Amino acid sequence: MTRLLHTGDWQLGMTRHFFSEGVQERFAQSRFDAIRELGRIAKEKDCQFMVVCGDVFESNLVDRKTVSRAIEALKDVPVPVYLLPGNHDPLNAASVYRSTTFLERKPAHVHVIEDTNPIRVDEGIEIIGIPWASKRPLQDLVALATEQLEAAVNTMRVCVAHGMVDSLSPNLDDPALISLRSAETSIAQNKIHYLALGDRHSLTEVGDSGCVWYAGTPEQTDYNEVKPGFALVVTINKEGVTTKEVTIGKWKFIEREQIDLNSKEDIDALRAWVENLENKERTVVKLRFVGALSLSLHSELEELISHAQEILGAVETRMDNLVVVPEDADFTDLGFSGFASSTVERLRSNVENSGPDAVTSRDALALLVRLSGREL
Repeated sequence: MTRLLHTGDWQLGMTRHFFSEGVQERFAQSRFDAIRELGRIAKEKDCQFMVVCGDVFESNLVDRKTVSRAIEALKDVPVPVYLLPGNHDPLNAASVYRSTTFLERKPAHVHVIEDTNPIRVDEGIEIIGIPWASKRPLQDLVALATEQLEAAVNTMRVCVAHGMVDSLSPNLDDPALISLRSAETSIAQNKIHYLALGDRHSLTEVGDSGCVWYAGTPEQTDYNEVKPGFALVVTINKEGVTTKEVTIGKWKFIEREQIDLNSKEDIDALRAWVENLENKERTVVKLRFVGALSLSLHSELEELISHAQEILGAVETRMDNLVVVPEDADFTDLGFSGFASSTVERLRSNVENSGPDAVTSRDALALLVRLSGREL
């Protein structure tokens, strides 16, 4: 029997433009923490080794600190680790895996898969790794490597690869697509027993054999990832392959479209949703608003967003389809007179007439409402 931990797409050194400096550091640290958690699970589940299926690093240009922190985290993993270069960190002349920092500090139990030659992990266990040598291969690297294999005899083979499978790709003209049919033929012919894939950030079973999987990224990186934050414990024996997903990730990216805001009740519902979010400091939200609000309610929305930005990892908003309609009640008891009063009327007229300065005038009015000290 062979048991391994399948993971990939760590993308250490990744940054996000909407993160403040402190949040970016938390995000980076979580990715190193995930490595240690993977090591803990590998030990707990009696895995014999771990495979990381490409994109270990965000790029070959990550700084020395990122490489050093990665190595420190890998030192805490108690099983052999096999790192596969992917499209983000290909094994080319500028490879991070050939940097002085990596080579001098890499622990002995961490191995970089540099070619497609079989790697003997243990008695009766082999890895067939398929590293990327460039960012854009011009052929199906998995088919190229497996076609040359003979059927395994008294050996369990794990093929470790990176890239998109043709059955999941919207771009069928990509020459580097992995042929699912070819991969499952290799499995049926006993050339390989499990195809461990990286590149897709969502935990995904591919095909019908039960032997082809993406483990996904252990920490979510974007809103469109369907099932991120996992790794796979894979058991291979004469009866076949079984997989068990394990939860790793702490971060959540949540996108909400078409949030309809037209009343104070709508604002209150949004506030309650924000307050009920778990693990707020590791939650990123993208909110798109539609509807029509009075100036006072729009000001209340801005205060809510400002508060959310203070307690969440990050908040992105889109208000293109949210209309602000000033009402007489918005300006009651502001206490302005003279020049200030005439300025308010001029700004109000710009908003109501949808003039070229309508958005600027609206924001200025909202600021005046807030600075007036009025209870909203």
